Amino acid sequence: MNSLNKLQDDARTAVIIAGRVFVPAEDVQTFVEEARATSYPLAAANPGNVMISFCVEDAATGTVTVLEQWASQEALDRHVATPEVTALLTKWGPRIRNEVRRFQADETDPRA
Repeated sequence: MNSLNKLQDDARTAVIIAGRVFVPAEDVQTFVEEARATSYPLAAANPGNVMISFCVEDAATGTVTVLEQWASQEALDRHVATPEVTALLTKWGPRIRNEVRRFQADETDPRA
């Protein structure tokens, strides 16, 4: 697949996950390390993943920015259903405030 085809495929991405999670400040680095260690390799192995990123936005407030791009809802569902992601969500879910949202992207402007 050439670069132009890859860009055209990315332009049809159907699902965007974006927002912030708020983690206790003393746990923010541990959370991001665990999220990356769990999600990045699994997403890379999922052909429906276009990109995934967890980054500390503000360590003092425990703010983490989450951005994911998936080719389909089915690809995202496969990712979330893995035992590793389920365990991560089970462990951290009660300790974080989740303001991440799912967006349906019907079309992307390649000029952006």
